[in-house]
Amino acid sequence: MTRSTLGAATRIRALTDLSLPELEAALDALGQPAYRARQIRRAVLQRLVIGFEELRELPAAVRAELSNRYRLTTAETAMEQVSADGSTRKALLRLADGELIEAVLMRYPATPQGRRRNTVCVSTQAGCAMGCTFCATGQQGFRRNLTAGEIVEQVLHFARWLRNDDDRVTNVVFMGMGEPLANYSATLRAVETLNAADGFGLGARHMTISTVGLVHGIRRLAREPLQVGLALSLHTPDDELRRRLIPTARQPISDILAACNEYASETGRRYSIEYALIEGTNDSTDLARDLGRLLSGMPCHVNLIPVNPTSNAATRRPARGRVLAFQQELLNMGINCTIRVEKGVDIMAGCGQLRGTAAGA
Repeated sequence: MTRSTLGAATRIRALTDLSLPELEAALDALGQPAYRARQIRRAVLQRLVIGFEELRELPAAVRAELSNRYRLTTAETAMEQVSADGSTRKALLRLADGELIEAVLMRYPATPQGRRRNTVCVSTQAGCAMGCTFCATGQQGFRRNLTAGEIVEQVLHFARWLRNDDDRVTNVVFMGMGEPLANYSATLRAVETLNAADGFGLGARHMTISTVGLVHGIRRLAREPLQVGLALSLHTPDDELRRRLIPTARQPISDILAACNEYASETGRRYSIEYALIEGTNDSTDLARDLGRLLSGMPCHVNLIPVNPTSNAATRRPARGRVLAFQQELLNMGINCTIRVEKGVDIMAGCGQLRGTAAGA
């Protein structure tokens, strides 16, 4: 793609960026009735069309006019990798302005109840400003916020692939590159598009937003009408240690947990605590007991995540026995706690590994 082509691409909006009222207004300007907007949304978000010629619901002249003004997709695939066990796919996507982001599909086998899960992990920013020392994205720095359409397109990318396998997306987690609540409006707009009956049609309870603890954003999320899940990346019960792990984490843990408890009270849903275990840093049984005391009685579930390898060689995961000992301390204190099932670590698709660069770069 040439520089001039890039410049032109960035000036053309994607249809996935438009809300239903905005799409109705755009069609009204073309002399088309409002119902055409729902036809287009169903075609793009449910039939998963990628070319204007596939919008058979519309007259040819309207398709041609729309193709001059809008784009159907927000990204092209730069590279795709599959884990050795075949359960995880990572896509490197190039956006219209040349920025690169990564998204991941994780496939889980059927439960005894017969339910299979296909979870898409999406990015909400190119890069990240939070600076977590154990996260590849945080080590990159911040590039820009993604639009709602660019977030939604990551889900559509894998939805098309799953359709070829006679399957579908069942869950979406906003846990890829970036801090979702630092890009609040676009993130929530993406949730709304994915949830809408005339949109992608995925239940809000099957979506989870992760945050390092932006209190204002958590409280704002608590008041949203959508029942989207919340996950807090905590990583330690100690404020001083947390500031070392997350240099931008200036709000006290007590204030962050108060906001999370407000979310639980408003929504009637428990939240998740994400805890990346780092050898010799936050994996002692003493810290496990401190964490147990801190979370006692709170409506949460703890996900322990043995830290994944990144370019920061100083960050290593604990031995399995140490991970199990940490978990057992929490269980002994009555804290609901599990160790996350690893997916895609061999292709750098695990938690904290997304970089938005080509392999070897």
